[in-house]
Amino acid sequence: MPGAARTGLIIFLNGTSSSGKSSIAKELLRVLDEPSFHMPVDAFHAMRTRREISPEELPAVLRRTWMGFHRAVAGMAAAGNNVVVDHVLSEDWRLLDCLELFTAPDVVLVGVRCSLEELQRREQARGDRPAGLAARQFERVHAHGLYDIECDTTESSPLDCARRISAFLPRRPTPTAFEQLRTKLRPDLPTPAPGAVAEP
Repeated sequence: MPGAARTGLIIFLNGTSSSGKSSIAKELLRVLDEPSFHMPVDAFHAMRTRREISPEELPAVLRRTWMGFHRAVAGMAAAGNNVVVDHVLSEDWRLLDCLELFTAPDVVLVGVRCSLEELQRREQARGDRPAGLAARQFERVHAHGLYDIECDTTESSPLDCARRISAFLPRRPTPTAFEQLRTKLRPDLPTPAPGAVAEP
């Protein structure tokens, strides 16, 4: 296919709810040199029918939504598009799924951190998140412990974070955090050949 020879870069923003991921992503679209797409998981949840889902059904529906989101991101990147992903790795399987689907050398894993006190203040001010959501995610989201670059939005603005990430891209490490996590957490997966594109 013409124009699909390269794999797009995935800037993977991971942090709790209200940590500032979406705000950083919007600024990244302004400061990045190449065209990029912001793909927030909230947009995928918003696409779902508004009918009420029973508590028994909800976990399976949410899991399918996340799985579809991961595959949509992988497909966009496989077609050569640069993608800014807005994610919450609060369940182990989400990272494991992404490690299988994404081309690890082309993922820049960004830890978006914020103090718990500030998260709780933002959550209350927003009024559109369940009370205590960020606190429940706080320890789990960063449990894998490895990033290419981290930002703390407690004091830094979204624009400052976006500029730091953009400046980091030309000097990102080898192996990437995603490559190291893939080796550690998914040893069952074959090692892709150099330049190979993961199948979404």
